[in-house]
Amino acid sequence: MSASIVRRPPPALETRFSDSYSPLLQRVLSARGMQSDDDISLRLRDLLPPTLKGLDEAVELLVAAMSRGQRIVVVGDFDCDGATSCALFIKVMSALGYANVGFIVPNRFEFGYGLTPEIIDFLAPQKPDLIVTVDNGIASLEGVDYAKSLGISVLITDHHLPGCELPNADAIVNPNQPGCDFESKALAGVGVVFYLMLALRARLRDSGWFEQLAIEEPDLAEYLDLVALGTVADVVPLDKNNRILAEQGIRRIRKGQCCVGIQAILQVAGRSASRLVASDLGFSVAPRLNAAGRLDDISIGIMLLLTDDVNLASDIATELDNFNKDRRSIEQGMKREAESAVTELLDGSEFDGSDTALPAALSLFNPSWHQGVVGIVASRIKEQFHRPCICFAPESDEVDCRLLKGSARSIQGLHIRDALDLVSKRSPGIIYRFGGHAMAAGLTLEKENFAAFQQAFAEVARELLNDEDLEKRILSDGELEAQEIELGTASELKRALPWGQTVPEPLFDGRFVVVNQRIVGGSHLKLALAHPQDLHTTIDAIAFNIDVEQWPDRQVKDVEIAYSLDVNEYRGRESVQLLVRQINKVA
Repeated sequence: MSASIVRRPPPALETRFSDSYSPLLQRVLSARGMQSDDDISLRLRDLLPPTLKGLDEAVELLVAAMSRGQRIVVVGDFDCDGATSCALFIKVMSALGYANVGFIVPNRFEFGYGLTPEIIDFLAPQKPDLIVTVDNGIASLEGVDYAKSLGISVLITDHHLPGCELPNADAIVNPNQPGCDFESKALAGVGVVFYLMLALRARLRDSGWFEQLAIEEPDLAEYLDLVALGTVADVVPLDKNNRILAEQGIRRIRKGQCCVGIQAILQVAGRSASRLVASDLGFSVAPRLNAAGRLDDISIGIMLLLTDDVNLASDIATELDNFNKDRRSIEQGMKREAESAVTELLDGSEFDGSDTALPAALSLFNPSWHQGVVGIVASRIKEQFHRPCICFAPESDEVDCRLLKGSARSIQGLHIRDALDLVSKRSPGIIYRFGGHAMAAGLTLEKENFAAFQQAFAEVARELLNDEDLEKRILSDGELEAQEIELGTASELKRALPWGQTVPEPLFDGRFVVVNQRIVGGSHLKLALAHPQDLHTTIDAIAFNIDVEQWPDRQVKDVEIAYSLDVNEYRGRESVQLLVRQINKVA
C-alpha cells in the first residue's frame, strides 16, 4: 500500500535545550512534545514514587506469606512482558531472602489466557498459599473466586484495562484500576511488578528483615534489564517514567550488567550488547522469547531469564532461535493467506489506500491458522493495509472446535478494546470474552458468530474512524541536508532516547538520485543513492520486504523516500545507512 509522507508541524511550545544537543536532535525532540533537558535526562532518581493503589495491601500479603514460610506461586502470561514480569518477581524475591516461590504460565493451547478455574486445578499439586498474577488477572473473575473458595489468597498485578467489574482478589495493583492516582498509566506488566518490589523492599527494610536474616539489602536497579526488555517488548507508550525504566535498563545491558539469558539471546541474534538500542530489544530479543510462547511454552524463556549458567543459557537461546525460525516460516504462509483474503474483500481490485471497497476494519479467519501466530499476522496486515485487523484461529486442533481465538491490532484513532466493548454491548453474546488495551487486544467467540462479528466490528470501526484516519500517512521530521547524513548524526539520534510508542524514532524524507539498485536476501532492495546537494557521494540504503514485482526498476532515476538514519557495522567498520520506510518513484 502506498503512503503519503506528511511532515510534522513546527512545535507550538518554546524549547529550552542546552547546547549539548545538536540543533537537529532538538528539532526532533521538540516535535515529540519535549521542551528541555529535563525531559530527556532520564535519571533513575526521577522515577515516580511507588504510590499505586493496592500496594499497601499487596505488600501486607507478601510479608505475611514470607513470615509464615508459605508457598507463593506466580501465574504469568505467555509473552515477553509476562516472562520478564515472572522472572523479575522470582529473582527479586530470592534476593530478598525468600525462595519458596514457584511459577506457572498457562499454556495458551490448553488453558487459554489468565487465571482460569482450570489453571487453579492444575496448580493444586504445588499447594499454593498465595497466587500472584503478573501481566494478567484483571479480568479473571471466575478464577479468583474459585481460588479463594479453596482457601488460596490472590494478589493481582496487571496493567490491562479492567472491565466493569473487578475480581474479588485480596489485593490488586494496576495503574488503570478505578481510583488509582499513579501518574503513569502506561506501565507494562513488568513495570507494575518492579514497583511492587520497591514497596516490598521498603517494608522489609523498615521491619528489620535484612538484619534478621543477615543478608544485604538488594539494589533493585540490578534488575532493570528485565524491566527494559518487558517495557519495550510490550509496545506500551514511552512516557517519561517508562523512558527512564527503559533507558536505565538499556544502559546496564550496554555495560554487560544484565542477566546471562539476555546476553545469550543477543549473541544468537548477532546483536552487540555494547551498542544496544531499544529497537534491538523489540525486534531481536523479544521475538525469540515470544516465539516459545507462540509455538510451545514460554516457560523455557522464563528459565532462560532465571538461569545464571552461561552454558545452559546458550543452549536455551539457541532453542529459542530455532523456535523463532519456525515461527517466521508459519507466519509467512499465514500472511500470504491473509493477503489473499483481503484481496477477496476487494473483489480482486488493487488497493491504493482510497478504495472504499475495503472495510474500515478487517476480521480474518482460516481454520488452518496457528493461534500463537495470529497476533503477528494481524500486525502485518494492519501495517500493509492500514486498517484495524483481527486474525482468528481455532482454539484447538479438534475437528469440531466451536471457539475461535482472535488477536487484534489497531491503528491510531481506534481504541481497540473500547471498540470491542461497543460491539459486545450492541450485540450481546456475540463475543465470548475479550480484553486488552488501546492498540492490541485478544478475544474469543463462537465460530458460528464470526460473520456477524466481522460485520459488527467493521461498522463500529467505520463510525469511530474518519477518512483521514484510514489514509496511511508517514509522519516525517523533514528533510536533511547532505552534510547531516553522516555517522555522528546517526549515532546521536539512535542513542538519544529509547524510541518507541508515542516517541517514534526520527524519520526524514527527501528526494534522492538512484545510483544502483538490487535485490538481496530474496525480498530486500539494496540501494546506492546520492543526495541532490552532493551527487559525487553515494549513500547506502535498504528497504526491507519490498514488492519484488515493482523493484528493481531500471527506468527509475529518482525516488522520494521516508527513512531513518542507521549505523551499519561491517567487518569492524561503521558507516551511515538509510533504513527506507517508504519509497515512491518520481516521474
